[in-house]
Amino acid sequence: MVNLIVFGAPGSGKGTYASRLKEKLNVEVIATGDIFREMIKADTPLGRRVREYVEKGLLVPDDITLEVLKQSLAKIPRSKGFILDGYPRTIWQAEALDKIAKIDAIIHLIVPEWIIVERLSSRRICQNCGAIYNLLFLKPKLDMICDNCGGPLYQRPDDKPEVVRKRIEVYEKQTQPLLGYYRVKGVPFVEVKCEKLETPPDEIVEEIFKGLRKLNLA
Repeated sequence: MVNLIVFGAPGSGKGTYASRLKEKLNVEVIATGDIFREMIKADTPLGRRVREYVEKGLLVPDDITLEVLKQSLAKIPRSKGFILDGYPRTIWQAEALDKIAKIDAIIHLIVPEWIIVERLSSRRICQNCGAIYNLLFLKPKLDMICDNCGGPLYQRPDDKPEVVRKRIEVYEKQTQPLLGYYRVKGVPFVEVKCEKLETPPDEIVEEIFKGLRKLNLA
């Protein structure tokens, strides 16, 4: 059983790599961003509060995020570990996490800003089935129409270039200090750089897996 956190700016590929590591490591993935989007889609009172922050590229308040995390961790079997994607994002959240779980390693994805803006501003999602496309390297067969179900594709409000840049700015200011926090605590790091726009996901996943093996965590 292994507990990991994956760090990287929005659009660095955290969700993609975490989902592929899930099977290799037999862990559950807790992606707070996905959970928030489900809450927004369901239009719950809490979801409406979350929407105000997400659509502006701002961080959801700590108390809301921590409650969502606790609910998610409670659903994981004791025999399984986890990968956290999108949590913690502040020192307060990290300190709260220390009280409820032990982290074995940090996966740190290093991606240039220009790649992130290109990736996210080109992303499109099916309104019906949630399939993800990219106008640069994963285009639908018909313009703005889902290959799977024929539903219309749309751009998430937080994927627009100006919002992406704001999200990166927020990440740099509020999340980057967490790297120092975990280094001081002595938590081992697996750092992987992505310097090409179309680097195959499997290539990055293999680098991460090699790093975890060196730490005897895979």
